[in-house]
Amino acid sequence: MLENDSLTGSNVLTKENITNDYRLACESRQVSLLGRKDTMGGRSKFGIFGDGKELAQIALAKAFRPGDFRSGYYRDQTLEAALGNLSWQQFFAQMYAHADLAHEPSTGGRSMNGHFSTRWLDENGQWLDQTKLFNSVCDISSTAGQIPRSIGLAYASKVYRNNKDLSSLTNFSHQGNEIVFATIGDASTSQGMFWEGMNAAGVLQIPLLTSVWDDGYGISVPVEYQTTKGSISKAMAGLQRNEDEPGMEIMTVAGWDYPALIETYQKAAKICREEQVPVLVHVTELTQPQGHSTSGSHERYKSKQRLKWENERDCNLRFRDWILKNGYATDEELEQIEKEAKEYATQARNQAWQAYRKELDKEYLETIQLLQEAGQESSYANELSNVTLELSRTYLPLRRDFVSSIRKALRIIGKNESPLKTSLQQLLRKSLQENKERFNTHLYSESPESPMHVQAVKPVFSDNSPTVDGREIIRSYFNSLFEKDPKVIALGEDIGMIGDVNQGFAGLQEKYGELRITDTGIRETTIVGQGIGLAMRGLRPIVEIQYFDYIYYALATLTDDLASLRYRTAGGQKAPLIVRTRGHRLEGIWHSGSPMGAMLGSLRGMHVIVPRNFTQAAGFYNTLMKGDDPALIVEPLNSYRQKEMLPDNIGEICVPLGMPEIIREGKDITIVTYGSMCRIVMEAAAQLHDLGIEAEVIDVQTLLPFDIHSSIVESIKKTNRVIFADEDHPGSASGYMMQQVLEKQNAYRWLDSAPVTISAKDHRTPYGSDGDYFTKPNMDDIIETAYQIMHEADPNNYPEIF
Repeated sequence: MLENDSLTGSNVLTKENITNDYRLACESRQVSLLGRKDTMGGRSKFGIFGDGKELAQIALAKAFRPGDFRSGYYRDQTLEAALGNLSWQQFFAQMYAHADLAHEPSTGGRSMNGHFSTRWLDENGQWLDQTKLFNSVCDISSTAGQIPRSIGLAYASKVYRNNKDLSSLTNFSHQGNEIVFATIGDASTSQGMFWEGMNAAGVLQIPLLTSVWDDGYGISVPVEYQTTKGSISKAMAGLQRNEDEPGMEIMTVAGWDYPALIETYQKAAKICREEQVPVLVHVTELTQPQGHSTSGSHERYKSKQRLKWENERDCNLRFRDWILKNGYATDEELEQIEKEAKEYATQARNQAWQAYRKELDKEYLETIQLLQEAGQESSYANELSNVTLELSRTYLPLRRDFVSSIRKALRIIGKNESPLKTSLQQLLRKSLQENKERFNTHLYSESPESPMHVQAVKPVFSDNSPTVDGREIIRSYFNSLFEKDPKVIALGEDIGMIGDVNQGFAGLQEKYGELRITDTGIRETTIVGQGIGLAMRGLRPIVEIQYFDYIYYALATLTDDLASLRYRTAGGQKAPLIVRTRGHRLEGIWHSGSPMGAMLGSLRGMHVIVPRNFTQAAGFYNTLMKGDDPALIVEPLNSYRQKEMLPDNIGEICVPLGMPEIIREGKDITIVTYGSMCRIVMEAAAQLHDLGIEAEVIDVQTLLPFDIHSSIVESIKKTNRVIFADEDHPGSASGYMMQQVLEKQNAYRWLDSAPVTISAKDHRTPYGSDGDYFTKPNMDDIIETAYQIMHEADPNNYPEIF
């Protein structure tokens, strides 16, 4: 007889289902135990596991349907296995960093263990049918980092349900009936991303089912140091919906209570799927039998009483007792299941290890053989023998050991030519190329849809082309974009009703509807997260960060999740989101920013676009919309009211990425810049002309990518002098541009004068026009710097000014 079980008689609680669930729980526990042993034995670098969470994840999986999404973190191994997304051999292949998608399809060995993903893209980078998959977004380790994109994934269901123009996109949604299952550890709920995300979910009313795995600790820190009232469900009680006010549903269930877990997740999923209301399931009394990770033992910070408490509440042991008590299996039957689970886990581990070492051992033997042959025929036999001996003594040698040994051997052989030296060189080149494919690919799109393939479409002007404010240019572009593509969605602070603070969307919400052009709260992190999730589900979002300085609020999400997504899945997932912002030269510490150096260091994997005017901006938006990479576009803040001619083909123009434009020709000195600085440099160049100096001004247009055809060096060959000018702090974007041109393009060979950077002062820009003048590069700075360079080269023709 089942106690307190409303599922009695259902097809869920059959002997077959229950014993299969117990088998899976046992298998998952065994792979956790074996995984820790492998890490301690040196087979893997690190191990972090989902032991203690098995039962809750099995129950969750029963509510998961094809087309749903998991957006979680590194303890969801049982859930992934229950969904059929993960074999235990693949689990161990990921632990060993097996860089082969055939063995480790989640990340190709690029992420540490516990980071799972479903491959959404085929070999050509084209979308697969998400509605047929149990979708798993690639996990990230940064605590609560999975929550922002969870908001967007769930919001996409709302968009698909309510926007009938998207009904043809049946590969991405079935009328918006998909749930997003977010998972998070209880300690990570202390992060701001979690609280911002839960507030956003309640406001948006989206089908987000968030599970909090509560084992009472964040590594060594207990919950009373983490959460008000020691309970996330109690702390969030104010978000609970009622008859009069929307909000979210909050449920609590013990992580060892099998029937209660199943019933809770069935109820939660029903609310999410049918009502599109967010639900939080607080799974309490979970345990971590092996502690947080392989970095240390939890016995260092847990008392004997706590360890005893955890052992008594081990979900697998409680499940076993429940099965016996309710007569679903005998003790002998369960022992047999446990034995088979242990054998199965061990077999999967051994098969994964053998497959991993088979590739390495082949390369190892090839390297050893060639080194031995080289030593036998070389006058450096002793030195080469030592290299061979060192490699042969290496415990579990890796590819780095093979390549390093070859390099050492070639350095020893030096200039002495021989067939064996040639063989070593060939092996090295082969290995470096193969490892480049393993570890250095898919930072950006390599598909036919890459924006790098988009060709230029120049603006067309006629006698009827009006001259208007820059804001009218970009508004006209957005109008044409929304008119022709129903997948395009824009959202951000003030973007809807008032058409954004600079009127780039003026009147467009009224024309295209609130669902497509949407105001948000002041919550930059989840604005970006909304965009990421929408882009992951086949839509083409543009999200706005109102001012460039505020991008720091969202930087963790941009760098940890969006920019690295394609890379860390080895080309298996993408999110072609465009982040729109505006910056440069307003006035004030928080509205003048040009933190390009921070972006360049953080956003590899995104394109960083810096148009000088709005005709160029429109062309870049078009290029990105034709591609499948994410990007950041920084519109020039002081150009919204500057006059431009409106092209007749505003909706068609495309500006290629990575191609600088010479906006003024000259023969004496090259000035490289971008964005709002173009106008200042052009004004300076006009005055330099009056001083007898002809400056060639180059707008780089995009910083990532940067001058893919090395065109800037051609200008330096002509002028033999160069200035890199921008508004960022010293050594940031200006230093980056210098490195790209002088080092990568070898432009140093053509210089007759020292290269110079012009940038802002170290501090932020103070308020007021004087603060701007004395902080950021101005026209006088450009003129005098260029003149000084010419004075040093030719003091007779260019005598000192000061």
